[in-house]
Amino acid sequence: MERSGYSNGGGYGFGSFALIILLIIVGTAFTRGF
Repeated sequence: MERSGYSNGGGYGFGSFALIILLIIVGTAFTRGF
């Protein structure tokens, strides 16, 4: 937990999960026409 997992891309899978959710939210907003 001393190493930055976020910069690594989420070694625990948390960073990747957050990134995917963010992408989905942005994609949905764009598809709906903001």
